[in-house]
Amino acid sequence: MEGLDDIVEEFLVESHENLDQLDQDLVALEQDPRSRDRLSSIFRTIHTIKGTSGFLAFNRLEEVAHVGENMLSRLRDGALELTPHRTSALLEMVDCVRALLASIEANGGEGGVDVAPAVAVLSAALEDVPAPVTPEPAAARTTFLPTADALVAELPVLPAPVLDVPAVALPAAAAPAEVPVEVPGEVPMETPAAPAAEPALPEVDAEGKGQQPGRRAVADSTIRVDVNLLDALMLLVGELVLTRNQIVQYVGRQTDQDLVRASQRLNLIASELQEGVMKTRMQPIDHIWSKLPRVVRDLGLQCGKNVRLEMEGRETELDKTLLEAVKDPLTHLVRNSVDHGVEASPARVAAGKPAEGVLTLRARHESGQVVVEVADDGAGIDPAKVGAKAVERGLLTADALSRMSPTDILQLIFLPGFSTAAAVTNVSGRGVGMDVVKTNIESIGGTIEVESVPGRGTCTRLRIPLTLAIVPALTIECAGDRYAIPQISLQELVALDAEKAAAAVEEVGGASVYRLRGELLPLVRLADVLGLPSDRHDGHVVIAVLRSEGRRFGLVVDRVINTEEIVVKAVGGQMKAIGLYSGATVLGDGAVALILDVQALARRALRPETAERQESRKNVTAAAASTERQRMLLAAIGGGRRVAIPLDTVTRLEQVRSETVERVGSREVVQYRGAILPIVRLDRHLGAFGGGEREVLEVIVYADHGRSVAIVVEEILDIVDGEANVHSDIDDLGLLGSTVIGDRVTELLDVRAAILAADPAFYSPSAGTAPAGLSPAFAFDGAPSPFSKV
Repeated sequence: MEGLDDIVEEFLVESHENLDQLDQDLVALEQDPRSRDRLSSIFRTIHTIKGTSGFLAFNRLEEVAHVGENMLSRLRDGALELTPHRTSALLEMVDCVRALLASIEANGGEGGVDVAPAVAVLSAALEDVPAPVTPEPAAARTTFLPTADALVAELPVLPAPVLDVPAVALPAAAAPAEVPVEVPGEVPMETPAAPAAEPALPEVDAEGKGQQPGRRAVADSTIRVDVNLLDALMLLVGELVLTRNQIVQYVGRQTDQDLVRASQRLNLIASELQEGVMKTRMQPIDHIWSKLPRVVRDLGLQCGKNVRLEMEGRETELDKTLLEAVKDPLTHLVRNSVDHGVEASPARVAAGKPAEGVLTLRARHESGQVVVEVADDGAGIDPAKVGAKAVERGLLTADALSRMSPTDILQLIFLPGFSTAAAVTNVSGRGVGMDVVKTNIESIGGTIEVESVPGRGTCTRLRIPLTLAIVPALTIECAGDRYAIPQISLQELVALDAEKAAAAVEEVGGASVYRLRGELLPLVRLADVLGLPSDRHDGHVVIAVLRSEGRRFGLVVDRVINTEEIVVKAVGGQMKAIGLYSGATVLGDGAVALILDVQALARRALRPETAERQESRKNVTAAAASTERQRMLLAAIGGGRRVAIPLDTVTRLEQVRSETVERVGSREVVQYRGAILPIVRLDRHLGAFGGGEREVLEVIVYADHGRSVAIVVEEILDIVDGEANVHSDIDDLGLLGSTVIGDRVTELLDVRAAILAADPAFYSPSAGTAPAGLSPAFAFDGAPSPFSKV
């Protein structure tokens, strides 16, 4: 097991260090037997070795350490005095432990190391009696008789010279001859044996072969380094990278080939050094996961729940600084899942689930990030309840809630003061925690996403950079100033010439969007965010497609400069308070560039429509109704047919999964932003008979005065300028006629009829969607619809 191997390796490293210190402490203790501190330190060391060896099932090691611990305990309590005999016994115990550790390292187990002699010596010293001698069988017992004649007779047979005898022999003239003689039995003609010596450490590998030459022991292959020293090295490497960038940029303008080659070599070495230093700070995420099983167990007992914790990817490595930063947020998410997510066993059984809940931790590397997931199979989060609680606590208005998607509503759990707990306990309910989790994760350049299916469970996903010190970035320019965007958030770049930009960049609901491969991409103009005039006036548009919190948006910049590795520097409190910058860096030419906070920009791009924007859109709609041309949304409905829908009647474009569609009587509905939305399928409404059920439905949402309907189409095609004048009065049920758009006959949808097909009470006076005194034809924000029958 890979995890066990890591634990054993750490145990070996620490134990070897402790044994080296024990040798010194025991000798020093013999000189000063009254040193209570040194005696207590020796006792704690042996106690640690004994406890860990028992956990790892090294029984012989535990046995010898246990006997040594007994003697040290009595020495510490004053029941025994430390004598040279007892010191020797303890040192023999240290030698035996060292031999066992060597065998564990070589073979993975305790092998053939016999601990009985060491245990006997310790037991005898404990009782202050001579150590018993274990008799050997007669056939194996050997005595050495110094017989010169036997040595002379043996000399011609010996190979010359014998070098690998364990003990070094004295010269023949001075050394007494010894010949092994069996008692009883014949005198064997054997190579002279060496005198008895202390046990030699085993030098065998797993296959029983000799240890490979040059192979380092595990204790010699690791070294402990202070974290502050690593931080200082990382800082110096960062400065080296900055200098490298400047030199490479300068040399790129030179023609001296020797200088160019030297700069290339410097670039290579600096990159390898940077990678090496960064690896010294990487640690497996299991370092913080190891404490979570206890947290889950204790909290499960406290809450009366049966929860099993599973871990996947515990070997995934992360920078130590970031590891410490995510420890508390991760613990809070785990506690939250046990307390709020997993149901009690009776409720789970009643819902058809196993009585035991499962909480899963997953970690993996993905696109230069570390992705950590906390997933449970509990009750999930109901967006309707979250939205209602947020309105109840005054965190947002009901009108703002009606315009939010389920994903946006789930993000409300990160608002300060928000909690769905019915009562305050010592575990939850105070409305603090989740906002701190998000703040801490975003402070290290990470993001947090929540996915939940009511009744099936919740998954909270953290995306964290591998390191904060040196990151690859895209440098861009806006209004003459340069900025850096971390590549971890960058998905792609899109460049549009003036003609294509004029046609492709649209306005939907008062916001700029660009259709990228069939998907509407919200746009944020960096110049507008910074309040600066753009210096690009040629009509070209450059879009950096960024991803944050699971959603994409486009950042419109003046131009793209380069990609390079940047060293992140912290910014002062005043700059941080602006909320747009996550740091600063020094570019290759020595200029300072601010690092954009992608999460802050995303909140600006993806925030719900404000009341002011809605009011502005109403005014624009009323003005557009009196003009000859109007912008329209083209949609396919099946059977090769397509319809045009006035863009001012489109509140939002959404996608919903077909399995989320439910029925109320004979009508189809879907849960949408805390409300039940009626659905009309245009293929059935207009008799188009599309190509069958799709997994994901394209939905056009129209909302007015708190009521909404969903119009399902086969595909959203485009946004175009269309003729308001009807070219043909040939119509059918649900149509107002037809016109020619893009050289194709396009049907004009009777939007009012489609809305009434979904919700017959939509325009009733009690619904409040049509101002009093107006004809039913005046259906859209008090202005007559250009495509409604009067």
